[in-house]
Amino acid sequence: MKKVIAIALVLAVVAVAGYALTSRDPAPSVTYTSMDARKMTTDSLKGKVVLVNFWATSCPGCVKEMTEFRQIYQQLAPQGKYETLAVAMNYDPPNYVQTFVTENKLPFPIVLDSDGKLAEAWGGIQLVPSTFLVGKDGQVIKRYLGEPDFRELRQLIDQAIAA
Repeated sequence: MKKVIAIALVLAVVAVAGYALTSRDPAPSVTYTSMDARKMTTDSLKGKVVLVNFWATSCPGCVKEMTEFRQIYQQLAPQGKYETLAVAMNYDPPNYVQTFVTENKLPFPIVLDSDGKLAEAWGGIQLVPSTFLVGKDGQVIKRYLGEPDFRELRQLIDQAIAA
């Protein structure tokens, strides 16, 4: 009986922690500074559909999904209505992130969350990958904990761009 209660408690904590931001909540008002020193704010990104991905080089799922994110970005970003921001967790050494970005030729902005403030603003992100799709209006469309269903994600992105 104690084991069942413990499992239920763990699931409840994960559910609450995992859904601090849900669909149609506004994206937090933050500033992102990419590794190449570009600054973007939540307000400056309005008008674009934005994928915000929290990741780490030590996370196999994060590494795997970067190929898909790169393909989506390369297809959609040239239209000017889509952006991807890959936010490296504060425990990820910057030199590991830079090496990964260079080796994998990631074309989108990479942000180092060295003080953990971005993860905190987005609901206290602790588990990666965690991905948010934000509409042109700055509202969260969907949150993915773990690798997204890329067919569904692409459909949501296309719908949001068309809206």
